[in-house]
Amino acid sequence: MIFVTGGAGFIGSNFILNWLQNSNEQVVNIDKLTYAGNLSNLESVSKNESYQFSRTDIADKEKILQLFREFQPRAILNFAAESHVDRSIDGPSEFIQTNIVGTFNLLECAKSYWQTLTESQKKEFRFLHISTDEVYGSLDVEDPAFKETTPFAPNSPYSASKASSDHLVRAYHHTYGLPVLTTNCSNNYGPFQFPEKLIPLVLHNALKYKDLPIYGDGSNIRDWLYVTDHCEAITCVLKNGRIGETYNIGGWNEKKNLDVVDTICMKLDQLRPRSDGKSYLTQKKFVTDRLGHDKRYAIDATKIQHELGWKPKESFESGIAKTIEWYLENTKWVEAVLAKDSQ
Repeated sequence: MIFVTGGAGFIGSNFILNWLQNSNEQVVNIDKLTYAGNLSNLESVSKNESYQFSRTDIADKEKILQLFREFQPRAILNFAAESHVDRSIDGPSEFIQTNIVGTFNLLECAKSYWQTLTESQKKEFRFLHISTDEVYGSLDVEDPAFKETTPFAPNSPYSASKASSDHLVRAYHHTYGLPVLTTNCSNNYGPFQFPEKLIPLVLHNALKYKDLPIYGDGSNIRDWLYVTDHCEAITCVLKNGRIGETYNIGGWNEKKNLDVVDTICMKLDQLRPRSDGKSYLTQKKFVTDRLGHDKRYAIDATKIQHELGWKPKESFESGIAKTIEWYLENTKWVEAVLAKDSQ
């Protein structure tokens, strides 16, 4: 039995689907169902005997302790997080509450539970914390990619809250001996991503003939990681990662935001041409840059490849093709998610 917090979100739901496809081990999905949590992502496994859902806030100590007592998991994977930078700029308090206070509460509950286990069970238990490359700050174009040893330098309320949670996880290992693992990933994309993030936003707006907003001049660079690759990397870290270690997970796919938008537009021109014969490229619109917008993120994923044998299967070209196909086939899912968020 494993716990997955935030399992109704984008990466968490993809992880659960991947897990149940490849394992018979039971999973309990713990999610409070904020705007970004969507149980329809998991409709295909909702009746699977190996899957259970608990609508619970990770900051609810009594409820989390109750779940530990009831299910006695051998691992907890913490995906639960507020993650959208723009929202953190407009209202940082939710990010502090979920990403810092929530993670602290999970650590406290996990520690209390772990201390009741037998010695052999203690050795098997894992607390795996899923974090982001944004904790490392921003890179110039010529800088080397982020390594696990790169000093933290968060530049937004979101990344600062995630950096704080990473520090707490590390502290609980070094102070109490809790067997923890941390992963820091680059920008994920793929099915079930909330349509405020760049790729699903561009896809949705393009098909609606709306403007395709691009911050600044579009030169900001991100490393893109297909979500299924990320999920398989997390499983690999859970199984074979060294306790107390951090593993960077990246796609080796650095792209300018403008190039990502152009790629989507050109593929849509082929797959779903506009009725007026124009290119989707005509919908691009450059908008005022985001406050404190980091110039470049890049992940050096050498450590996880050398130690654990993981590397991404998808190139950006193959991953974006799968992603576009999924969104073209699931426009009703996008509309339902946006309708829920507007309520």
